[in-house]
Formats: sequence, C-alpha cells, structure tokens
Amino acid sequence: MKLIILSRTLLRLTLARKILVIPYACAVLYAAPAISAQLTLDQAWRQAEEANPTLHSAKANLAMAQGELTDARALLWNNPQLTAERRRREIPQSADPTQINREWSVGLAQTFEIAGQQGARRNAAEQSFAATQEVISETRRQLRAEVEQRFVRVLSLQLRIQTEEQTLKLIQQAATMVGKRVAAGEDGRLDGNLAKVEAERAQNQVSMFREQLIQARTELATLLQLPAGDMLEVAGALDPGPAPYTIEELLLATSNRPALRALDFREKAAKSRLDLERSSVYPDVTVGLTAAREGPADTREKVAGISISLPLPLFRRNDTAIGRATTELTQAQIEIQAAKRDTRAQVFALWERLENLKSRVHRLTESVLPSLEESQHLSSMAFQAGEIGLMQLLLVNRQVLDGQRDLLDARTEQRLAKITLEATAGWQSPDDTR
Repeated sequence: MKLIILSRTLLRLTLARKILVIPYACAVLYAAPAISAQLTLDQAWRQAEEANPTLHSAKANLAMAQGELTDARALLWNNPQLTAERRRREIPQSADPTQINREWSVGLAQTFEIAGQQGARRNAAEQSFAATQEVISETRRQLRAEVEQRFVRVLSLQLRIQTEEQTLKLIQQAATMVGKRVAAGEDGRLDGNLAKVEAERAQNQVSMFREQLIQARTELATLLQLPAGDMLEVAGALDPGPAPYTIEELLLATSNRPALRALDFREKAAKSRLDLERSSVYPDVTVGLTAAREGPADTREKVAGISISLPLPLFRRNDTAIGRATTELTQAQIEIQAAKRDTRAQVFALWERLENLKSRVHRLTESVLPSLEESQHLSSMAFQAGEIGLMQLLLVNRQVLDGQRDLLDARTEQRLAKITLEATAGWQSPDDTR
C-alpha cells in the first residue's frame, strides 16, 4: 500500500515538473524578436565598404595592376639566358687507341631593347595602375550614393507610415463618433457605413506602405550584405540641407570625378601602348659571351667569344599589334569625350531639377500645408459641434493627407536628386574625404 502511495506521489511530482516546463519552453520558442538598433547613414556606409562584393571585386584588380607595374619597373624587360654544354669527343688514332676528349662551354646572353620600349612600357603600366585606383574610388563613390539612396527610401517610408497612422487614428476617432451618433439616431446608417469604409481604406493604405517598407529594407540589407531577416530601422534627417556649391563649382568638379580621371589615365595608357608597339618594330639586340675548354687534356685550349644577333624586320613588322593599339586609343578618346559631354549635360539637368524641387518644398511648407492643417483643426471642431457632416470632414482630411504626401514626396525627391547630382558631378563632400 505504501509503495502504491509513493508511486502516485512520484507520478504527480513528475507531471507537475512537466507542466512547469511547458510555459518556459513556450516562452523560449515564441519569444519576441529582438529589435535591432537604429542604423545611421554613417554606419550604413561603413558596413557597405566592408562587406560589398562589388567594391571588393574592384579592389582585387589592384593586385594585377601592381604586378604589371612591378614588372615594367625592372632594370631590363628580358631576362638573361645562361647556357652550359659538356661534350665527349672521340678522335680515332691510327696507332694508339681512340683518344677521348671531354670538353665544356658556358655562355651568357642578354637581349636589349634599343628603341625606348622600356620607358613606354613603364608609362603604360603606371597609367593603368592609376586608372585602376580611380576605378576603385569611383566604385566606392557609386556604392555610397546607392546606399544613401536606399537609406533615404527606407527613411521616407518610415515617415510616410507615421503620417498615415496619424491620419488613420483621426479617421478611426471620427468613425467611432459617427458610430455613437448612429446608435443614438442622430446620423443615418449611410454615414456609419461611409465612416467604416474610410477607416478600412486608411488601414489598407498603412498596410500597403508597410509592405513597401519591408521591400525597401530588404534591398538596403542586401546592399549592406546583412543577414536575411534583419528588419532595419534607420534614423536620420530626410531634408538634404543647404547645398555648399554653385553650378559653376559643380562643373569644375566634374573634371576631378574619379570616373573621368580613370578614362583619362586609360587614354594615356593607350598612347603609351601604341608607342610601345611602334617601337617594337625595331629589332632587339642580343649580346652573348661564351667561354669554353676544348682539345685533349695535355693541350687544353681556352676559347672565349662574343656574339651579337640582330633579327631583320623584313616580313613581319608588328602591324597587328600596332593596329590593335591604335583602335584602343581611338576608342579611349571617343569614350572620354562622350563621358565629359554627357556629364556636363547631366549636371545641368540635375541642377535644374533640384532647384525646381526646392521651390516645390518651399511652397508646400510655407503656404499649402499650414492652410490645410488649419482647415483640419477647424473642421474637427466643427464636426464635433455638429456644424458639418462626415463628408466635409473626410474631404478636409483627404486634402490634408494629400498635402502631407506631396510634401514628403517632394522632400524625398529633393534628397535623391541631390545625391544623384553630387555623384554625377563627382563632388567631394567632407564625408567622402574622411
């Protein structure tokens, strides 16, 4: 009997422990996801430069250019050639046995370029190395601009959702008030249905912008090479601030844009390669020195010699390489001329667009939005006092919401236009020079 009671007691204790473990396990399995810290623009830039594969790929090309430059800076382009020979010579004798002579020779040959190929090759390698560095700088600038653009889109959507949620709250309050009036018989069911529909439309609008925010955050996280599932919360100012430059300064800055400097270095490298191929028509001179020991062991002969070889360029005069280098130079010249012309045109167009956006933001901020906010406040008071109906209140709320949307869109476009303008002109901001 005691054993039965003891067994039941142990069973109850085991069940109690399991019951106590279940809530803890549920708490662990269904714990709320940790909220990541807010991401600033400087942090996003640093993360992108550390993890972006496009920038790393551009930096990887630097080793190839450095190796080419190291080879070009060598004392001589051609390596010396060392030759060694050992011979066993058998000389038949009429009376004596066959005479065996063991002979050897050593030679050293060096090929010299006589038409300035070494200088042209060195110049081409130096210009190619400089062009690679400028490509890396341009890739970094484009990456920073793209990161800032995606950052601004996320920030704009966050602000848009805040605005939509405030509007949703006002509409829900109005819908609740209309519901009370309908219940009291002061308003008809039509007003009640209209209020419900308007509240649902506002809620749907908020949900739509949240979906867009998820997509924008995903694109930013992909660019920053962050793990999937990290819901970034960005923090910063949407307004770009005053521009510390004029259109003339931007046009002057275009000549220092890394992309144009890279094209300029490539053109110079193409010129040097053309000079190299043209000078390669002249043959290289090979000078050789030899030393040998010949003859029988008792009368060993010491032989020393010098040789000079010079190929005659009669049939092949490097026309293929010269034509290829000429084509590369022509293409490089066309590319840099088109890039300079297009860059100036783009800077002018982007400057005009930025000025128009500044005017739009100023008008919306100073005149349109204050009037709409005042109308919203007056209409809310009039609706609560029963002086206006639901339709008039909804009309005013929609006007206010449209005005806020227009202002936020204009501010976002202004910031994006400023980013694109500075990236196109190659403007060096303090953040870029750090």
